[in-house]
Amino acid sequence: MIVRPRLSWLRMLFVMRGSVLPKISSRLLIVAAVATLVTLVHGDVLGWRVGLTYVPFTSIGVALAIFLGFRNTASYERYWEARKLWGEMLNASRSLTRQYVAWVGGSDPAQARPFVYRLIGFVHALRHQLRQTDPIPELQGLLDAPLLDSLRAARSRPSLILQSLGHGVAEASARQGLHPQVAAVMEQGLMDLTDVQGGCERIANTPIPFAYSVIVHRTVTIYCFLLPFGLLGNAGVLTPLMVTFVAYTFLALDALNEELEDPFGAAPNDLALTSMSRGIEITLRELLGEKQLPEPTPAEDYVLL
Repeated sequence: MIVRPRLSWLRMLFVMRGSVLPKISSRLLIVAAVATLVTLVHGDVLGWRVGLTYVPFTSIGVALAIFLGFRNTASYERYWEARKLWGEMLNASRSLTRQYVAWVGGSDPAQARPFVYRLIGFVHALRHQLRQTDPIPELQGLLDAPLLDSLRAARSRPSLILQSLGHGVAEASARQGLHPQVAAVMEQGLMDLTDVQGGCERIANTPIPFAYSVIVHRTVTIYCFLLPFGLLGNAGVLTPLMVTFVAYTFLALDALNEELEDPFGAAPNDLALTSMSRGIEITLRELLGEKQLPEPTPAEDYVLL
């Protein structure tokens, strides 16, 4: 996730970090080279003059812009839904911690530490599962050895931690005689976390149909390579400049859609899952009364991972 202070309009024109320009620069250079070559040969290809005008490109350009806008909307909906799910996880984690500390920990919040640490472990484990990385090194200081050993061979580690949290609520209910309504409220919190996990897995495992992305990519590419022939008669020597500008707009939207389609990745414009996980951990540890808290994840070159 890009985190930058507000920039002036002039600096916004030249900012590179956070834009998709580095990602599409090679494609832009190829388009500019083709447009320059078309301009130099005056639109002739092997002795045949390509008789295209700007008229069909105007109609196709409008349709392509609508098509890209529709795909951008679909990609951003996935991004925003993912962000809302992680917001729900923060709320559910806070509520569960507050309830367990108050109803089970009582005057000694340290009694709730194993449960809350497993809750923190669930957050980190879900992040690692979504990013397909190994959570074991990060969970070693949070979970007890038996649970950690069972996680090593597990496929759905967050589910196993949730099951352990459910056992923790059941044991506390039996040991301290919690009112059934109190236990039901805590169980509802665990169900909310299950819904969050399921929602994140739905987004991660159900990408936008591949054929849809191929259509957009092919159409944008063919449009940019044919555009010089349509603009040459009117733009003249400015054809490479105009073509590069139009290509930047379409290629940048296409590249941005690819990043937003997978909001759990590690691209600059994806969600800052590492930072959000650390923020949840800090909050839950503070609710336990701990004084030595982890530091928030710093931004590196204006990027939060």
